[in-house]
This record gives sequence, structure tokens and C-alpha cells, in this order.
Amino acid sequence: MKNFVVLFALSFRVFAQPYDTVIHNGRIIDGTGSPWYSGDIAIQNGRIAAIGKIAPSAGHRSIDAKGMVVAPGFIDMLGQSEITILVNPHLPSKIFQGITTEITGEGSSIAPLNASMVRADHSTYEHYKITPDWTTFRQYFARLEKQGLGINLASYVGATQVRRMVLGDENRAPNANELERMRELVRQAMREGAVGLSTSLQYAPAPYATTEELIALASESAKLGGIYATHMRSEGDAIIAAIDEVIRIARDAKTPPRSGI
Repeated sequence: MKNFVVLFALSFRVFAQPYDTVIHNGRIIDGTGSPWYSGDIAIQNGRIAAIGKIAPSAGHRSIDAKGMVVAPGFIDMLGQSEITILVNPHLPSKIFQGITTEITGEGSSIAPLNASMVRADHSTYEHYKITPDWTTFRQYFARLEKQGLGINLASYVGATQVRRMVLGDENRAPNANELERMRELVRQAMREGAVGLSTSLQYAPAPYATTEELIALASESAKLGGIYATHMRSEGDAIIAAIDEVIRIARDAKTPPRSGI
């Protein structure tokens, strides 16, 4: 009988406080597109364990969110934290804004990387006191996993990055062999986790790329499910032609349609 009482007491304790944290009285926006609704959220081991009417006492910690919105973390669709995340993995400037996922790599990207590019960009690495000990996305992501990070991070492979790997900053078209090397770099980046190809066509050497070159690179990304994202050639007098080029690249490269990442 004594053992039964002890077991019952332990069971009751677990039942009474099964959660680490309960956020109660919040206006919940769940990310589905539905209107907000009032409710409570229970968190266990860093994950949402329950949503509904939950007593504050059901958690070891209780947070009263009355009058406040409780929502999934926001996605920064054009961040540039690929270097600074190596300085402070917690990225408080993002977390304090509610951003929990960042997409980076606008035209230029953290990889692929070679020695000449490291030399050209040495001032950036020296400023942040970063040693670029990676040349591929695989190596860069491995470094992030080893150090840990405070947000989710995804990256495009930049068309400018690929061009600089093969042509440097030269204002010319690649020959057939060079273009194939560029295409292979895109394929490799996609296999190593890039989410698509990006361009930033207003900043040299990016404008040196023809539409046909960009279609060739975007097609390699598209074959592996990647999207095409762009800072297009013009946002002024030539904006219509720039939009037409974006549409042509995405269409001719057979880029898969996406509503988001």
C-alpha cells in the first residue's frame, strides 16, 4: 500500500505539470492564414506540445500574454547575416525582432569560395575577425552546425558568386567550357543545400551576365527544385524590360512555382 501511494503521488505530479512552459491568454496567429484566436500554448522540450485551454499551473513556467500576439517566428526573406552569424551565433538582432529564419545569398553568396575571392574580400573578413576556412556550402554549413546558431538559415547560391569563381570580375561572356564549370558549381551548391539561384543585377560584375547565361545557371538550380530570386537589372526607367527578363529566365529555366520557402 505504501508503494502504491508513492507511485500515485509521482504520477499526479507529472500529470499536474507536464509542460515546461505555458503561454496563456494570447492572441494566437498560427501561420495558416486563419484569423487570430484566443488560447493557450504549452511548450515541452522546445516544441509546441498543445494548443487550447490549458491551465497556467500545468507548466513549470507560466507567461501571461494577455493583449499580445503569439505567432510563429518570422522569416526574413532577404537577410545578410551569413558572416555575422559566425561572429555571434545567437543573432540577437534577429531574435529580438521575432525573426527565427533567414534566407540569404543575394547575387553573392557565402559559397562557393576560392583563394582569389578571399584575397579580394579580405577587408570584410578582417573587419569581422573571421577566418574563411570553407570553400563550399557543405563546409560552411558544417561550421554552423559545429558552432550552433540561434536561428534557422538557408541560402541561395549567387550567380555573381559563381561567375567570380570562374571569370573573376571580367566583363565578358564565358566560353562553353567556362559556362559548364559555372553550371557545375550551381549543381554542387544545390546538392549541398542551397535553395535556389539568386541574382543581383545592378552591381558589377553581375550586369556583365547575359540573359542566356542566367537561364543556363537557373536551369541547373531548377532541375534540383530550386527557385529563382532576383534583384533585377532596373527599378527605374528600364523596369518593364527588367521584369520581362525575370519572367523569361524563370520560364525558360523551368523554375518550379513556389509560394515561399
